[in-house]
Amino acid sequence: MRFRNRIPRFRTETPAVVDDVRENKPTVDKEAGVTKARTSNGLNDSDTDAISLDAQPGVQKVEAMTKTWSRGHLITAYITIWVIFFVDAMQQGMSSSLTPYVTTSFYAHSLTATTGIMSGLIAGLFKLPLAKILDIWGRPQGFVLMLTSLVIGLIMMAACNGVEMYAAAQVFYWLGYNGITYTISVFIADTSALKNRALMFAFASSPYIITVWVGGPLATAFLNGPGFRWGFGAFAIITPVVCLPLIALFWINYRKAEKAGLIPKRESNRTFSQSVWYYVIEFDLCGLLLITTGLALFLLAFNLPTYQTEGWKAPIIICFFIFGGLLIISFAFFEKYVAPKTFIPYELLMDRTVLGACILSATLFVSFYIWDAFFGSFLQVVNGLSITEASYVTNIYSIGSCFWSLIVGVLIRWSGRFKWLALYFGVPVTILGVGLMITFRQPDVNIGYIVMCQIFIAFSGGTLVICEQMAVMAVTSHQYIAVVLAIESMFSSVGGAVGLTVASAIWNGVFPVRLAEYLPAEEMPNIADIYSKLTTQLSYPIGSPTRDAINQAYGDAQKYMLIAATVVQVISLASVIVWRDIKVSDFKQVKGVVV
Repeated sequence: MRFRNRIPRFRTETPAVVDDVRENKPTVDKEAGVTKARTSNGLNDSDTDAISLDAQPGVQKVEAMTKTWSRGHLITAYITIWVIFFVDAMQQGMSSSLTPYVTTSFYAHSLTATTGIMSGLIAGLFKLPLAKILDIWGRPQGFVLMLTSLVIGLIMMAACNGVEMYAAAQVFYWLGYNGITYTISVFIADTSALKNRALMFAFASSPYIITVWVGGPLATAFLNGPGFRWGFGAFAIITPVVCLPLIALFWINYRKAEKAGLIPKRESNRTFSQSVWYYVIEFDLCGLLLITTGLALFLLAFNLPTYQTEGWKAPIIICFFIFGGLLIISFAFFEKYVAPKTFIPYELLMDRTVLGACILSATLFVSFYIWDAFFGSFLQVVNGLSITEASYVTNIYSIGSCFWSLIVGVLIRWSGRFKWLALYFGVPVTILGVGLMITFRQPDVNIGYIVMCQIFIAFSGGTLVICEQMAVMAVTSHQYIAVVLAIESMFSSVGGAVGLTVASAIWNGVFPVRLAEYLPAEEMPNIADIYSKLTTQLSYPIGSPTRDAINQAYGDAQKYMLIAATVVQVISLASVIVWRDIKVSDFKQVKGVVV
């Protein structure tokens, strides 16, 4: 890959609709099937190498930065990004391995999936206002904000004294973690040509190939040594240190662009109260509160029945369903008829390629989190693996998808297209891998078959994630890159929350019932302890009647989870079919010194 300082000539654009030119709205080129933002003169904003005067301040700043920085700074930035992803991936792998033991320490192993629902949902929904922060205030400001949230989450996890505080810490942690990776993804999109972008995304994710071997042993070392609290506390110090070089690089080059006069000066002339109201409208605060609260109530309703004496008939469950549904409906009406600025740009979202990619993203995460929620515990209890060995199996997806995405990036650069990879390889192989696990993820089945399925899902997943990101970016201009990536990521996070909800509902509905059915009579007084604590499940010797009963209950619950995960994948096929077959090498989006 060579770094270059010039942008090839753009192809001739079709004339813009007069009203869309006047209002600077994104429009869809019907011939090319590509959404483009046009400036007031009717030309695409990438037709000239000048700073986009009609773009938002954050976009202008990053365009100015890429015009002033050197190739050496660009290379340094990508090396720093790789290091940040390496540390974050290592820390995230360790955290995932520690979570069952954290919840178990508070006698709440069954809440392993539940603790991630709110954090995943909020982290995903926050990316839309974060996209506004990046576009209005700037990329480094958003990056620092997300880094602060990550550190707060790690400190809270290190100091937690109950599952409630741990769940709250997860919100801050995942908000920061997802925010950092999202901000860096936007930065990569800012500094890479469209045809090379898939390869650059794959490069940034490549540390997972290494860290897959580190997370489990690291978690084991902390559990057997200073304890899980120091595991979180150590990374609360390490993470800011490795992020500082990128922040400094941002700041130095922004200052250089500012001194060169490349960034247009803006005077708001607003009072404090006017500024507050301005940002309330810009970030669509009312819409954000409606959709976040509505989805949170609706999804949490699936996880509470087992903790209510009346089960699904409990008043709180009914209230959560009703009020959650009403808030979601209210959000739709608010965005359509009331909001001065919409939460989601409809012109982009309703493009069939963007909408299809977003649905694919949500479907993949629904399916993944259904079968993955209790996978690590299954490997330890049913297959008798250690924490380290279980982490190797669970992380096959990470290492395989990140390795394969490099190949996908090369194939997209070579062919200039991405739809064929998703349609003819990604979706069919995903369905095959998840479907086979219905049979193979059961007691007394050789672990090798599970590993085989994980490899299938890893290669197909690496293909689909890259292709869906390329799909949303290929249909818009640089001005809207942050927004479409936020929309795609929001769908994935909501899908993950739905998947965790379904997984938790199946687990809480099947596992304790089957335990009561299979356990020997003398162990029935211990059923609550067995259900809620992973350490208690592991305390029974392999081959004992009680351990066999626990294994069978695990197998029954996993079977229902995998059936649900396979059925959901049918939506993936339809969502890819509707994509336009766009040739990404025909379009340019970014300016300055880029990859």
